[in-house]
Amino acid sequence: MPHFEIHASDVSRAKSFYSGLLGWRFSPMPGGEDVDYHLIEGTDFVEGGSLTGGLMRRMDAQPASGSPVRGGTMTFEVENCDERYAWALANGGAEALPPTDFPGVGRCAYVEDGEGNIVGMISAPKEGS
Repeated sequence: MPHFEIHASDVSRAKSFYSGLLGWRFSPMPGGEDVDYHLIEGTDFVEGGSLTGGLMRRMDAQPASGSPVRGGTMTFEVENCDERYAWALANGGAEALPPTDFPGVGRCAYVEDGEGNIVGMISAPKEGS
C-alpha cells in the first residue's frame, strides 16, 4: 500500500493549507500523539485502500524557503491548476514553479506549502495539446 508523509513545523497551519488546497480532512492517529501524527482523509484516500498519507510534526529544523528540493515532491491532480495555484499563493504558499503547460501531459505548477515542502498540482491537458 503506497503511503506518504508530510512533515510540518506547524501541524495546524499545514492541516489548514492542505484542507483548503486539496479538500483533505485529518484525524489524529492513535499512538501518534508524541509527533502530532494525523491520517489524511479525502476522496483519494480509503482506509485499507491503495493510497494512504500522514501529516506529522517535523523533528528538526525547517528547510529555508527557496532552497533546492529537499525531499520527495508530491503532485496531485486538480480540476484547475491556475485556480489552485492562486489559492496556494494567497494562503501561505510560495511559488516554486508557476503554472506551465507540458504538451501531452497537462498544466502543472509547484508551490512551497509554508512548512518547507514542495507540492505539485496538475490539470488534464487542454484538447489539442
